[in-house]
This record gives sequence, structure tokens and C-alpha cells, in this order.
Amino acid sequence: MTTPLETTEPAAAQAAAGAGDERPAWRGTLRYALAKAGGALFSIAMVIVGTFFLFRLLPGDPVRNMAQGRNMTPAQLDLERHRLGLDKSLIQQFFDFVGDTLRLDLGMSYEYKRPVLDLIGERLGPTLLLAGTGLVIAVSLGIWQGTRAGWRHGSRFDRFSTATSLLLWSVPTFWLGLLLMMVFGVGVGPIPGIFPFRGIESVDAPDGFAYVLDVASHMVLPCLTLVAVVYAQYLLVMRSSLVEEISQDYVTVARAKGLRDDEVRRRHAVPNALLPTVTLVFMRIGFVVGGAVTVETIYTWPGLGQLFYEAVSVPDFTLMQGTFMLITVAVIVMNTLADVAYHILDPRVRSA
Repeated sequence: MTTPLETTEPAAAQAAAGAGDERPAWRGTLRYALAKAGGALFSIAMVIVGTFFLFRLLPGDPVRNMAQGRNMTPAQLDLERHRLGLDKSLIQQFFDFVGDTLRLDLGMSYEYKRPVLDLIGERLGPTLLLAGTGLVIAVSLGIWQGTRAGWRHGSRFDRFSTATSLLLWSVPTFWLGLLLMMVFGVGVGPIPGIFPFRGIESVDAPDGFAYVLDVASHMVLPCLTLVAVVYAQYLLVMRSSLVEEISQDYVTVARAKGLRDDEVRRRHAVPNALLPTVTLVFMRIGFVVGGAVTVETIYTWPGLGQLFYEAVSVPDFTLMQGTFMLITVAVIVMNTLADVAYHILDPRVRSA
């Protein structure tokens, strides 16, 4: 016979074991997040170091470039270098740069004679508007087409959508942008252009809701270029994930229970297939801050991409450093959040 003590002890031990199993899972997620955060901080530190030396390797003297057409004497050039701190040794410039960066002081732009943070703040809004809108459209279109193509893989729709997306993905961005500008902006032959293709607004931009329509019309061509180039990533990832999920046992069981095909896809297969796409979306969000340098340059969109292009053209060291660091730090942060989110959403990653 077993005594009450003998019967209660295993139960208590099992309860303690269950509580112990729960605790390591929570601690494991926290430990994973802290490890990823530490890696992100190390990457950001490497970005700060690399940014300084990377742009010093570019050819050209910023002082001489700024002095073009101004007939400055050598003494005046030396005075300008002293004002900008370019007469100091490279090591001293580096320590000054690191100290200012830690204080969130990105310096003064050589070309604009204004704080870099102010210039970035002015250009951030147009970039978020254009790149953010393009991201939402590309993700929605890619997931919708990828779901249909993956669920009916091998069908005409699958072959057509996959071939079209791969074709657009392989086309150089600048070539596609110039083609769309020529056809729908400038016009072909007697056919006039439909959409404006310069800047974010018209010279005589109206007020109120008409202004919103004016900005929207200027967004059509650059946004279309962005979407056409990147939506294939979401389509292909979603398609391959869904094709893999279709062969899983739980999909077969759901069909055996008598669920309709649409319910099996919507309630079972698609949520699991979305996990890799979530990671890709997080990674692309980081690039939203930087926008698309090529697209913004082609359409002279006044965003961070255009600002970075202008800084490289001078060259404006402080402006290049500030915009480049903002873009890379945003990508690092979003990649870290993607890793942590994937660890939380997918139990297979936690148990690995």
C-alpha cells in the first residue's frame, strides 16, 4: 500500500518540475533578446568606426569642391579647413567624431552650413511617406500573390506571377525608373505624360485636399518603381513557405476533418507560412528610413536618399556620415527585432 505522503510527493515534484519548465522558457527568451541586443550594440559601434574611415577614403577635397567658382586664396582655404576641423590629424578627428556622435551631435553640413540632424529631420518625412507607402503595397501584393501561387503551385497564375516578379526583380532600378518616367511622365511621341515626375509637389501647389492629391500624383511613379522592384521578395518567400506547409501532416488532418479548402488555407496553412515573411518585413522596415537612393535621385524626391546622393557629390563628410549611420542603425535595430520576434512567434526556434 502507498501512504498519502508517497502519493502527494510525486505530485508536488511534478508541479515543481512544471514550474521549472516554464521558468527556463521565459528566461531563455529574455537571454536570447539580451544577446541579440548586445550584438546589435557591437554592430552599431563597428558602424560608427567604419563610417568615419570609409568616407575619408573617397577621392576629392571637400574644401576645394566648396570653393569652386569663388576664387579663394590658399590662406582662405586653410582657414576654411581649420573652421571645419579638417586640419587636425586623422586620429584627433576620429575621437572628436566619436565623442560628438555619443552626444547625438552629428555636426554641421559643409554644403548647407546647417546641423546635420536638422537636415535629416526635414528629409525624413518625405522618405517615410514614399518608402512606407511602397512597403505596404509591396507586402500586401506579394503576400496575396504568393498565397495564391503557393496554394495552386504549378497553375497558370503561379507561373505567370512568379515569372513576372522575377523579371521585375532582375531589372536595374534606375533603368526601370527611367523607363516609367519616359512612358508615363514625359510621354511617348504625340501621347503626353500622365503623371508628374519631379519633386514632391507642384510649383503652384494648391491647399487643402487638392494638395494631398497633388502629392499623391507625384508619388505614383517613384512608388510604382519601388513596388515593382521589391514585391517579388515577399511573393517568393510566401510562395515557398506555403508550398512547404501544404505537405505537412496538420494540413492533411484539417482536410480529413471536412474543412473547406479556403478554411484550411486561411486558418491553418497561411498563419504558419507567414513566419518567414514577418522576418523579411522587419528587415525591410529598416530600409524604409533610408528610402531608395536610386529612386529618390531619379525622381528628385526630397528624401534621405536624395540627401545622401547630394552629400556624396560634394563630398560632405558630416552629412554623409549622419545619413549613412541613420540608415545602418535602423537596419540593425530592425534585424534585431526580427530575430526576437521570430524567436517568440515560432516555437521550433525556441526549442532549438
